[in-house]
Parts: sequence; C-alpha cells; structure tokens
Amino acid sequence: MSIVKSFAVAHGDMFYVKHNSDNFTIIDCNLSAATGPLRIKELKRESLDKGITRFISTHPDQDHFGGIELLDDAMPITNFYVVNNKAIKEVETESFKRYCSLRDDATKAFHLYKGCFRKWMNLSDADRDSSGISVLWPDTNNLDFKTALAACNAGESYNNVSTVIRYKVADGASVMWLGDLEHDFMEEITDHIHLEKTTVVFASHHGRESGKIPDSWLEKLDPQIIIIGEAPSRHLHYYTGYETITQNRAGDVTMECVDDKVHFYVSDPVYTVDHLTDEGRCDIFGNYIGSITVETEYTLQVKAA
Repeated sequence: MSIVKSFAVAHGDMFYVKHNSDNFTIIDCNLSAATGPLRIKELKRESLDKGITRFISTHPDQDHFGGIELLDDAMPITNFYVVNNKAIKEVETESFKRYCSLRDDATKAFHLYKGCFRKWMNLSDADRDSSGISVLWPDTNNLDFKTALAACNAGESYNNVSTVIRYKVADGASVMWLGDLEHDFMEEITDHIHLEKTTVVFASHHGRESGKIPDSWLEKLDPQIIIIGEAPSRHLHYYTGYETITQNRAGDVTMECVDDKVHFYVSDPVYTVDHLTDEGRCDIFGNYIGSITVETEYTLQVKAA
C-alpha cells in the first residue's frame, strides 16, 4: 500500500507520498505559522518509519515553497530535488532565502532533468527499493525550456521551468504532477516529452484555465481522474469529458493505493462525487468518497474486444 496526499493549502501546492518502499517524498509546500505545526506533525508521523525522505521543488514560486523554512527547521531537508536555476526575486522572503540556501547547497541539492537517475528515487539496490518516481521534464537542451529558464533567472516568470514527475506503484496506480506549466508552453513541448497512460493527474497551475492540459497531452495520458486545485472558481478549467475531484470543495485529498485499486478520501465531510465506486471503506483517512480500479493498456484492450 502507498498513500498520496494533497493538502488543501489555498492558492498553492503541497503533497506527500508515503511509498510502499523505504521512501517518503514531499512535493512543494505552502505553510504558514498557523497551518505549519499541524501539517508538519503529520509529515513527521507518516515518515517516521521511512529511511529516506526527499523534498521535490517543482519550481521557484512562493506558493510552492512558502514556509519551507518552517519545514526545514522542524524536519531538516537533506535531499532537495530541484530544477537547476538561479531564480531571483525583487522581494526576498524568508522562504525564498531558505529555498536558495537549499538550492545552492551542493551537499543537499540534486538537479532534476528528463530521464535523470538517483538512488533511491528511481534506482533500487540491496539496501532499499526505488520510490517509483521518474522525471519526464525538463529537457535541459530544449530551446523552449532554455527560454523559460532565462526568464526565470531574470526574475520575470517561473511557471515554465516546472518539472514534470510521475509516480508509479508497481502493478498499480500512477500519478502525475505538472507544477505550474502553462497551456501554450505544454503545447510547444508536446513532441519532446514522453507521455503515457496515467491514472491520476494533478491539473497544472492549480487547475487554472491558463494551465489547461492540452488535448494532445490528455489523449496520451488518458487519466481516470483529474484533480483540480484551489485556484478561484472563476479561473478554473473543469475538463469536460473527464472525471474530476475539485479541491476547492473537497479539501485535503488522500489516495490509498492498494494493488489495482485507488481509494479516495477528502477532508470535507459532505463532499461527494457520483463517478466513483463505493467499496465500503472505513473513513480512516477522512471522508471516504469512493474507489476506482486502475485501468491499463491491457485492460482497455480487453474491454474493447
């Protein structure tokens, strides 16, 4: 069993993965003095029995590293995974200063790029199994990425240096994060990124229209569920034709991945959807709202036959 959780952190992102191996991964953070202690307490509890804890920073925006100093002070970050950048900010918050300290620390930082390998992110050995995470983007030789990186390093725009990561449970679900990639940029790189069927996709840019996942991507990803983030409702793209969970209403979203099933739980006690199957799970991770059976290319072929 593995657990994937998306915290409801208003206009930002924060996730963790409690892997079905000796790994624990935190992806981005958006903490405040008010919300930090409870969430950090949960992270400490859930990672307690894991030998490796890593932090993945998708890109250098305040709503993706806010409060990282609180997290680093309470749970010292020794494995900081980041796209190689020299981002600058006109106003340097305490969170940005800590982000830069981690980013520029050669003993802690590991650079993410398309196809990179790292123990125990995606390499196993005799000590422990891989976490099952792969990095699909950025291609650091790609001209569109180089242009986006130059804008980031000039302090102009940060979204399009976002990394694309995919987590795959052995013989089970797959989950994808896109950071804050913008629609037009994703269109430009369609032919330069390898995409395959993925069970759950977190919509880019908190579900905003500006981060709408292009049809050219969705056709390849063929997601069973798209989770739409907490951007203001008037800015959201609702992905007609796809099953969704909307975090504005659901609150925290927890996915319990067991064999070929994903069981969904949310923190809002009255949130419901009608596209999940009720398998009678107890409310152990919050309000149980239903389950899916993971589709694979093989099961789809069988269905079509």
